[in-house]
Amino acid sequence: MFERFTKDARAVVLGAVEHAERLRAETVEEQHVLLALLDREASRASFALMSLGLAERKESVEQALAEARRRGGLSRADADALSGLGIDVSEIVSRVEEAHGEGALRSRGGTGTGRGRGWLSGLVGGHRPFAQGAKDLLTESLRMALAQRDRYIGDEHLLLALAARPGVPAEVLADHGVTYESLRRVLYGGGEAKAG
Repeated sequence: MFERFTKDARAVVLGAVEHAERLRAETVEEQHVLLALLDREASRASFALMSLGLAERKESVEQALAEARRRGGLSRADADALSGLGIDVSEIVSRVEEAHGEGALRSRGGTGTGRGRGWLSGLVGGHRPFAQGAKDLLTESLRMALAQRDRYIGDEHLLLALAARPGVPAEVLADHGVTYESLRRVLYGGGEAKAG
């Protein structure tokens, strides 16, 4: 599958591995892909993010992702659902951090299936395994490319897949005015889209 990735998409995947290593995560997660996309310049995804005003708010995105890691990787939607069951995630995080130190619930990785398996092993040399969510994201990016009748998977397809999939990255993007619909308008709809 990796042979279908453009140079920019390959750079994003490798950048995601670097972000995972820098953050000392056990696995490469979808959030690392988002961080790598924010690092890109002069690509289709960077154009879309710049058009929607996200490029200059990278620090805010990083803070939102860090807050989600502090909650153990739970999205606000997950925390709200638990709240409906009478479980206060903020209170749990506070109590655990009081007893075990700040960041004690930070996600240490994910549900990766092991080191160096499959087509990703040749890409990353066995450094960090990809969590199932990140693998699913890569598969979804292929679907995005095929839906546009694009022969190759570009970094814009990775970005579209992130925005389309439920979870923390899509939530953070939406909080910053970047939705799947706004991305599609910028990338394929003939021009301008305003951040919501």
